Amino acid sequence: MERRSEFLLEFRESDAREVAGWPTSTEDVRRWAGSDPGWPVDVSVFGRWHAEPDVKPYVMRDGKTPVGYGEVWIDEAEQEIELARILVNPARRGRGVGKLLVRLLLERASLYELPDAFVRVVPDNHAALACYRGAGFSPVSESEREEFNRGQPVDYVWMHCPLG
Repeated sequence: MERRSEFLLEFRESDAREVAGWPTSTEDVRRWAGSDPGWPVDVSVFGRWHAEPDVKPYVMRDGKTPVGYGEVWIDEAEQEIELARILVNPARRGRGVGKLLVRLLLERASLYELPDAFVRVVPDNHAALACYRGAGFSPVSESEREEFNRGQPVDYVWMHCPLG
């Protein structure tokens, strides 16, 4: 069995430049951020994203090296969690790092003792869809998808994973 050394820590401002460099194109940014903060990514985007009190940003490290980024959004009113803006260092893609990152984020999410976690995915992001399926997510019903997409800038694929 392969021994893994990755672990999840809270995002630090010093991580911003590294993570901002991971998107390799405008298309990569769109798939990651769901909107277009521009490419190359300006590190100031993290300050805007993290200003929301219910957004908990994390970096997965392999030793001292950042290899993944993701956010846990807590919505007490809706009694749910959303995993968001998940991104893996391009040098580590295709090796199961994304699935491990999602599982670690789900562990953090479960600490909030809310019943459900969701992700929204740009429909053409096939690698992300496969990653989330592999981590235990499944598509929401068509009626939920329509409801969740009302007012969204993209007709997302929404996926669900029960917590706990």
